Amino acid sequence: MRNNIILECVETGERLYLTSKNQRNTPERLELKKYSPKLRRKAIFREIKK
Repeated sequence: MRNNIILECVETGERLYLTSKNQRNTPERLELKKYSPKLRRKAIFREIKK
């Protein structure tokens, strides 16, 4: 089953991206490099609890 998750920037704390992941295959928290408009560069975005 796929769950919707919110990604938050580690550096600025902005919550911009909404994605989904399979809870069975990846039980740990997701970390992705995405574009941050505040920093105007790619930054690490980490999954947060809802």
